[in-house]
Amino acid sequence: MAKPLNVLFVASEVEPFAKTGGLADVSGALPQTIKQMDHEIRVIMPRYGSINERKSRLHEMIRLKDIEIPIGSKRYPASIKSSFIINNHTKVQVYFVDNEHLFGRPGLYVDADTRKDYPDNDERFIFFCRGTLEVLKRLGWQPDIIHCNDWQSGLIPAYLKTLYRDDPFYKDTRTVFTIHNMAYQGIFPKSSFPKTGLPPELMSDKGVEMHGNVNLLKAGLVFADAITTVSEKYAEEIRTSEEYGCGLQDIVKKRKSDLTGIVNGIDYTVWDPSVDPLIPHRFDSRSVDLKLEDKKALLARMGLPFNEKTPVIGIISRLADQKGFDLIGEVLDDMMKLNVQLIILGTGEKRYHDLFEKAARKYPQKIAVSLTFDNDLAHLIEAGSDMFLMPSRYEPCGLNQLYSLRYGTVPVVRATGGLDDTIDDYSPSTGNGTGFKFKRYDSGDMLHAIRRAVQTYADQNVWRKLMKNGMAKDFSWETSARKYLQLYRNLVKN
Repeated sequence: MAKPLNVLFVASEVEPFAKTGGLADVSGALPQTIKQMDHEIRVIMPRYGSINERKSRLHEMIRLKDIEIPIGSKRYPASIKSSFIINNHTKVQVYFVDNEHLFGRPGLYVDADTRKDYPDNDERFIFFCRGTLEVLKRLGWQPDIIHCNDWQSGLIPAYLKTLYRDDPFYKDTRTVFTIHNMAYQGIFPKSSFPKTGLPPELMSDKGVEMHGNVNLLKAGLVFADAITTVSEKYAEEIRTSEEYGCGLQDIVKKRKSDLTGIVNGIDYTVWDPSVDPLIPHRFDSRSVDLKLEDKKALLARMGLPFNEKTPVIGIISRLADQKGFDLIGEVLDDMMKLNVQLIILGTGEKRYHDLFEKAARKYPQKIAVSLTFDNDLAHLIEAGSDMFLMPSRYEPCGLNQLYSLRYGTVPVVRATGGLDDTIDDYSPSTGNGTGFKFKRYDSGDMLHAIRRAVQTYADQNVWRKLMKNGMAKDFSWETSARKYLQLYRNLVKN
């Protein structure tokens, strides 16, 4: 039997401690699943000012004066705090790299007052990457694999191949670098390069330089032993298309043989209508009629009239171009000519706030919006909607379409990234499929897919079969975790 692996999971945000997006969900759930498979996995992240130390049960491990991290000519002291992610009797240790000057502020990456990135984000995440490697040595815990995520940890593979190349502590350590979204790259001016401490030759096309800037995502792509991203389709898109590759497609293409797409899983202890404490009526595929009661509750909460024959389309999203809201805006009046109701939950660009507030006034019986983040309402929308609309321009993986499947809420999606990998287009001739897809990024094509869904909904026997097809799908983390473990094992062998 193969020996258990030691894995360090490096992420800039981890549920339940700090979150801006899907990375935090992955960082909270995947390590737990790997730990349940009898491997030793630990997580490391920054200790942000927004983390309540008492509530999160943080305790200090290494005194502030014990570690100093060089950033260019300056040296910053680091302390290490620790806590645990605890779920289903599984405890995963989490380390927090702490420096009050760099991380003792409320935002993770963005100043809430200016709504701009912190100007010292380069120093903050150089500190985090160097700090991570120094912390491990101080703890004396040697990982077989360091699994880095997104640009905030992109320097770690570069450091291991250069500054720490001859360090015996790391001689058997291999790195995995996961791209959660190519659009976020950690780009800083050339003047940031000396702060990294990397050899001067790395400020070049073969290193971390891109268009005269320092690119931390590129650092991970160039120097990691293996690269993954969060769906097979997205892995193909980011190496074959300038739009999806965001200027780094040639780098990814060169590393094609080291690139693997692994779809994210979801946590069925949180997202499953049979156990969900946040919905009024729990149900499963055998008691799917109770979904109608959740639909009534949703419509009542949103102030819309209930009609059993009118399907409800749910949207839970960041309100941004990437998510396809420009398409929705183009044909919203045409959508309202259909027998549908539309419920939207999310925040984002002001023009979409304005668009949906105006539309809700224009169609008070058909559209309701909640321009906020509300986890309870998100669960009720998944449970009470008949359809879920995700017309994304690009979507590396996507989670809401996976939640929707389990809740019997039929997805209508654009065939891109993880949406294409996880949703099977419904075929009237065979009855197979789990949702409705359209290929081109085009509002007319999206509207046609919605019309197909509405027409299918009219035959409730067919619709029920479609719902059950989706509810039977298994996107639990176990499947994804096994693929990561296989990748780790292959690296440790080499």
